Amino acid sequence: MFVTLAFKDKEFTDNIIYEKLLNDKLNANLGYVYENVIAQMLRAAGKQLFYHTIPFAGGKKYYEVDFLISDGYKVSPIEVKSSGYKSHTSLDAFCDKFSDRVQNKYVIYTKDLKREQGIDYIPVYMTMFL
Repeated sequence: MFVTLAFKDKEFTDNIIYEKLLNDKLNANLGYVYENVIAQMLRAAGKQLFYHTIPFAGGKKYYEVDFLISDGYKVSPIEVKSSGYKSHTSLDAFCDKFSDRVQNKYVIYTKDLKREQGIDYIPVYMTMFL
């Protein structure tokens, strides 16, 4: 109880966020966190980052490619996954539409290094080597 009281900033506030954070029960969308970390790693490696959207057929939603990096005279799309790496529809849609301009296809995720069906699956910690 002392630990949660140490973060309590006001007597009349419950500070539920602090309590959940300290007890590892804070529900968070880790995708945003991973995307931010990957962006910082790529920029630190000197990469210029670009973002691309492609409208769905109906036009109300979009495919979103997390990052595009220059790779010679072509581009390499990057999809960042905090979980569920088997589905990468945005990456697939981009590569289908711009197949003649794509050099490499990357999924950065939390598992081991592998190459499958023309996609390089890169562990987060290896991002700096792209």
